[in-house]
Amino acid sequence: MLHSASGFRGIRVGAVAGAPARHEPLDGGGAGQPRIAVTYRCAKGHETSLVFAKLPEEQIPGVWDCRRCGGTATRDESRFALEDEPAEGYKSHLEYVKERRSSQDAEDVLAGALEKLRARRALPDELLGDA
Repeated sequence: MLHSASGFRGIRVGAVAGAPARHEPLDGGGAGQPRIAVTYRCAKGHETSLVFAKLPEEQIPGVWDCRRCGGTATRDESRFALEDEPAEGYKSHLEYVKERRSSQDAEDVLAGALEKLRARRALPDELLGDA
């Protein structure tokens, strides 16, 4: 077992003292690719700042999902129209279930489940009173 103060900590196998790391160029410049910072704004005023490689203007996305609210954010409101909020808004799991099943189907499923419980005698009849 090596001691935590060992000189081998953080050195890859086969490394030579004084040699540049693999990810650095041999000329020692260390300069990365040119980058551009782009700011997107959603309809609620949230700002999302991203960094892209320096690309032509048409290759940088015009719209992006807002990190805070999930809405559509744009770089330039005049060029990229903001999508309106969906009319129905957020739907809960229960609302999706209600779209797929009628209230009669729900009653039938509940009655079947209660019948199975009564058949197993898991619950007494007075607790499972007919509703």
